[in-house]
Amino acid sequence: MTAPLGRLVLYTRKLDEMIAFYSRFFGYEARHAPGDRIVELRPPEGGLALLLHPAAKGQRAGQSLVKLVFDVKDVATFRAEAERKGLVFGPIHQADGYVFSNAKDPSGNPVQISSRALRTTAG
Repeated sequence: MTAPLGRLVLYTRKLDEMIAFYSRFFGYEARHAPGDRIVELRPPEGGLALLLHPAAKGQRAGQSLVKLVFDVKDVATFRAEAERKGLVFGPIHQADGYVFSNAKDPSGNPVQISSRALRTTAG
């Protein structure tokens, strides 16, 4: 039996900023049911949903062992467009047949744009 990963919970004290960040830079759409503390962010073309959950007092912002990786075909072009919108990524790094660049969301969670999933392998 398998159980595919369908959602990722991000704890935050910056709900509005997080909604704006993931909507503006990655195209996610917010869904919020009345009375529900959790805001669901969904990519319009399918993919992993992000659930924004209010952080408890004891949770420290930006302290995580998780990095959100967004698959993009052209990292340099995406990075330049994000910068025009106000998100500055770090340098583009070359890896084994792909490139990537890192930034942080408003709650300090690491995010990455990467061409790894879209790389072609020889042979």
